[in-house]
Amino acid sequence: MSANDSAESFFSRHQFLIYRLFSLSGLIPVGAFLVVHLVTNASVLAGPGTFQSRVDMIHSLGPLLVPIEWAFIFLPMLFHAAVGFAIIAGGLPNVGSYPYVGNVRYTLQRATGMIAFAFIIWHVIQLHWMGAPLGGGKFDPHHASSSAAVALQPIGVTILYAIGVLSAVFHLSNGLWTIGITWGLWTSPAAMRRASWVSVIVGLLLGGAGLGALAGMRSVDVEQARVIEDRMDEVKRMLEGQAPAAEPTVRGPATGSPADSPALPVSSTGA
Repeated sequence: MSANDSAESFFSRHQFLIYRLFSLSGLIPVGAFLVVHLVTNASVLAGPGTFQSRVDMIHSLGPLLVPIEWAFIFLPMLFHAAVGFAIIAGGLPNVGSYPYVGNVRYTLQRATGMIAFAFIIWHVIQLHWMGAPLGGGKFDPHHASSSAAVALQPIGVTILYAIGVLSAVFHLSNGLWTIGITWGLWTSPAAMRRASWVSVIVGLLLGGAGLGALAGMRSVDVEQARVIEDRMDEVKRMLEGQAPAAEPTVRGPATGSPADSPALPVSSTGA
């Protein structure tokens, strides 16, 4: 028996459990993280100080942040992506799994999943501290809005972010509909229509938050934001009993460090 046959046999034997873990991971914690992440980023619309306070709240977890990210974000996301690609490649039987899903909707679910996964990898490399060896890691949690604004300044980067964010939003909102079918939450045509409206509303709200965050980041006055961020950092240091910096400085684009943490679809902060 070949390796492919063995893998297919394993998937076939455990299809019920795999499908349910796959759908559950797409909702909790991956989907929940996406919602929190987009809402956090959209807080930049209230000003650099508001966004910085949200980022500071997340990074107050200190050394717990990295294990929490891996346990509740990266590992569940990698599992969801691996099973998703197995489904797309035919590693799991598809016929009859979603008997009520239209061809266009089902195809878009697959396509947006692949786009979102590619986007997330690029997003992590560009902004997360783990991307620093590859020339990324540009998000500075101490200068949240200004470093994100610099990273998003090229119009091409913003367009790619818009495509990636909308793909992730569609994949989640449409996934709410398919999750209900997988778990048998709605089986009648009327229940499916109601679930479709819920998916549309969730998609519009999250899409608005994601695009609003991008617009807010691009409209940030970088120098003014850095002054606000330096003042907030100085106050935080004083409250923690640390020596304040000699004087606020205007910095160039942040490069990040191993103590920093992510910024979108895969980080807890950032654009």
